[in-house]
Amino acid sequence: MKVGIVGLGLMGGSFALALKKEFKKRDERLKIVGLDHNMQHSLEALELNIVDKITDDIHDLLNLDLILLAIPVNAILKTLPALKDASQNTTIIDFGSTKEKIVNAIPKEIRPNFIAAHPMTGTEKSGPTAADRKLYRGKVIVLCDTEENDKEHLFFAKDLLRDIGMKIIKMDAKEHDRHAAFISHMPHAVSYALANSVLKQEQKREILALAGGGFKDMSRIAKSTPNMWIDIFAQNRENLLNATECFIQELQQFQEYVKQEDWESVREWILNANRLHEII
Repeated sequence: MKVGIVGLGLMGGSFALALKKEFKKRDERLKIVGLDHNMQHSLEALELNIVDKITDDIHDLLNLDLILLAIPVNAILKTLPALKDASQNTTIIDFGSTKEKIVNAIPKEIRPNFIAAHPMTGTEKSGPTAADRKLYRGKVIVLCDTEENDKEHLFFAKDLLRDIGMKIIKMDAKEHDRHAAFISHMPHAVSYALANSVLKQEQKREILALAGGGFKDMSRIAKSTPNMWIDIFAQNRENLLNATECFIQELQQFQEYVKQEDWESVREWILNANRLHEII
């Protein structure tokens, strides 16, 4: 099988390593061609044996068995027109964190073979050196608007994603973006806000000296690169505003309880939050 991966950072690199492991286990041949606008990333991916070959021309990928777009969401939108001449036999998968705008921008020529997906995984690390062949194992991947897909391309993509250990769920693209705002996009904004609230204090070093697991867990994703997240926030602006407004209301309610020294209401507020883990 011949695979083209656009974007050789954490997501693309991890996908390549996972595929290589799976194909080695099957004793089947696999060739991966990588493309990344960052030449250093391309060279690193080649040195780390993440890819077998690099190219700087997306047209070199248009007749492969699979193309994976593992690049920021705005970059996916800019890349879509260049894919309209892809072979009808080429399955295309995107790993963008927002889906509605991407789905709406897919050229009609490739809509049957284009699988709009969002793997619910990642770390704060970036670049080929962050690639982890276990990143996708046991994780959920959302496939959106699959009724638009040709069945052969959909079955091929689903089989491949299951082979690397992913759990598949299907969802409408608009619905996905609304839900992702709460479960992924807003938590990143909260993490940045938490980090900034501490950094603005005069004695920030003394405060951070006390940082335990809770603070580190909540602030970990504040290390995530701004360029990628600005694109995501912009594409999912309305849903993000709604999610952050809900969060602000909860904080304001908590703040009011504390002002009034209404500890029984704080207790009920916490107990209600505990119920989340009855669902998860």
